[in-house]
Amino acid sequence: MPSADPTAHAGAGVPATAAVNGGADVDSSAGAAADADAELGADPGADSGAGGHGEDTMDLRLPDELLALIADETSGSQGAERPDETTPQPSLSDDLLDRVADWGPTDTPVGLFHLVPVRVERDLPLISRWMNDPAAAAFWELSGPQHVTEDHVLSQLTGDGRSVPCIGVLGGTPMSYWEIYRADLDPLARHYPARPHDTGIHLLIGAVADRGSGLGGLLLRATADLVLAQRPSCARVIAEPDIRNTPSIAAFLTAGFRFSAEVDLPDKRAALMVRDRSTRHLM
Repeated sequence: MPSADPTAHAGAGVPATAAVNGGADVDSSAGAAADADAELGADPGADSGAGGHGEDTMDLRLPDELLALIADETSGSQGAERPDETTPQPSLSDDLLDRVADWGPTDTPVGLFHLVPVRVERDLPLISRWMNDPAAAAFWELSGPQHVTEDHVLSQLTGDGRSVPCIGVLGGTPMSYWEIYRADLDPLARHYPARPHDTGIHLLIGAVADRGSGLGGLLLRATADLVLAQRPSCARVIAEPDIRNTPSIAAFLTAGFRFSAEVDLPDKRAALMVRDRSTRHLM
């Protein structure tokens, strides 16, 4: 898990940032891929426009998906025949995140917003430039040559489907980078009382012009609600911004998240933020 503040640019006066691990390209068809390419278009350019109180008791039963992954790894290590890597295999993300590619756009107060799974050949230059913004680099630690960002993104696209990197497209313009991930299958789960299907989000708002106006809070709310609408098995959306980033935490609070606890992660002390399905209409 990279030492990134997933939300440092996500709200009023907040520089954008984010990060996490694992993922898969889950475009459902050639037609969908073409639509996504058309929507994303060309690179718009940089100037375009857990301490705390306790959680519920941890469910100690491992999720079925994790047990299946362990079984696969065990059978492989015992010499079982592995699929031919040249043969297309079903995407595990179909099961682990309920096909993010098929979620479609959602209305927000600032326009139509769409999470489009990353395609390296199309999106890498834009993401890399965003990562080299000093405000983002301070938390993501992915600045430098383009291959640094490429390695981070490919680790998800070639992973087991527990994290899907996406471009956030607002009103037809690519303007943010997101990672939607299974928090209950992530190393984060070792540091808080995880529940099956907890879903995490990480955000980097790219253009400076899109920061500092409350846009991050609006998109965080819209994305969290989209996760809950598209993943019926998910009861909570999770995030872990750096505890020092008070503007970021404020953005999550504005988006209907609650502060749950402080957690010591390997790379930072984080604020565990939670948006509950049961209270989403009240906050």
